[in-house]
Amino acid sequence: MGRVRRRAPLGDVMSDSELCYLTASEALALFKARKLSPVELMKAVIARAEKVQPKLKPFTYMYFEEALDLARKAEAKYQKSGTRLGALEGLPIAIKDESYIKGKPTSFGSLITKDFVPEVTSVNNQRLLKAGAIVHGRTATPEFSCASVTHSKLWGVTRNPWNPRYTVGGSSGGSGGALAAGATSLAMGSDIGGSIRIPASATGVVGYKPPYGRNPDDPPFNLDPYCHTGPMTRSVADAILVQNVICGPSPTDIASLRPKLKLPTDYQPIKGWKIAYSMDLTCFEVDKEVVANTKAALEVFKSLGATVTEVDLKWGYAALKTGMDHLDHLFGTYLNKMAKKHAKIMTYYALDFAKQARKSTAADFLGAMEGAAKMYETFGPIMEQHDVFICPTLALPAVKADFLETREELRINGKQSKLPAVLGWCMTTPFNTLSRCPVLAVPSGHAKNGVPTGIQIVGRTYSDADVFRAGMAYESAVGGWYRDAQHRPKL
Repeated sequence: MGRVRRRAPLGDVMSDSELCYLTASEALALFKARKLSPVELMKAVIARAEKVQPKLKPFTYMYFEEALDLARKAEAKYQKSGTRLGALEGLPIAIKDESYIKGKPTSFGSLITKDFVPEVTSVNNQRLLKAGAIVHGRTATPEFSCASVTHSKLWGVTRNPWNPRYTVGGSSGGSGGALAAGATSLAMGSDIGGSIRIPASATGVVGYKPPYGRNPDDPPFNLDPYCHTGPMTRSVADAILVQNVICGPSPTDIASLRPKLKLPTDYQPIKGWKIAYSMDLTCFEVDKEVVANTKAALEVFKSLGATVTEVDLKWGYAALKTGMDHLDHLFGTYLNKMAKKHAKIMTYYALDFAKQARKSTAADFLGAMEGAAKMYETFGPIMEQHDVFICPTLALPAVKADFLETREELRINGKQSKLPAVLGWCMTTPFNTLSRCPVLAVPSGHAKNGVPTGIQIVGRTYSDADVFRAGMAYESAVGGWYRDAQHRPKL
């Protein structure tokens, strides 16, 4: 197969950097047209990963030789007419270092489990591998995915490709960082308090939190309605591509929904849509640059013929507290079991989470359930009158890369936040509380420090296609996010 030729100017050979920033959908089309080989793409992505890893550390384990061997097998499939191809055949994908791949280490970002090798493959990963995706690396996460930043005793600090002084977010921070750096074509994340959407915003990529049960998960947290696994990509179309592979019922997850939902790849315009928005969810102090970029995004939706209306959710502090009470009681208890034996080697933030669990009571957990119902008393009727709801993803573009979220004060707009530093800058957790609502996170611009900002597009319960229809319309209107060197981090 020959080298790829750029669309403009004609005749120029596509550089490795340009290959790294192809969307997965573009790469597949070029594979099928025999204008690009999976081997060429994999080599470019691996070269980029090797370049950025020492400084940014988006990866934990890397499987480059194995990935190249699999890319050669994919290349042979494309060269042979009539061969059945998987939906993701030959595409590099980075898998968060918390889900299982049989025979490959899964560390969870913890010294406790640094030598753990699973004997099974998580169902989402089974589906990705069956579809032909090639895992060339595992992506960094904070210890047991329990922080909104990505640093651990085991793997160090993962830094933002747009400005290494700042975090990639967490807990799927390595996935967001790898995508933004051009070190993978696709990535996976998980989201129990915002862990897909936080890094999607901080690194300027697309992330999808599906409604609870849409994608199967691993026990025991497949039974926690706050918990979701979903795609992270550089385009909305790519998120649809991955979501259509991983979703659907599984015999290993009783919570997984029937029937399988296949998302359309083409959508009608959103002219005439009614969009509700809130800038602060009645709870958060929001950075001025985030506000400005969110307003600019809303203007794009207006230009597409949508009516945009500010609404009062009447949530107040419950928007965050309800979610934190739930997480402290369930996820904190999970961490506390390990803290009883391994406290000396655990991170401060995991230990702080475990400490909160020891204070939590059944009454607190019941209160979280009652709080969720109260939140939906206002949100549900609003959504009956609107097609989607929009708000910022993060109240800040990002905190510093080594931010100590339970030990440092959180400052926004020059003043100390009244919210706890743990998730107090993340406007994501309320939609884990309202977990049956699909949420698509997309970029909204950049702050002066170079760090991206983002918005959340929230749909009615189980109305996945609505958020993708809005996201596709928005992405098309702004022209995408990594289309040329001017719109990529300077690495």
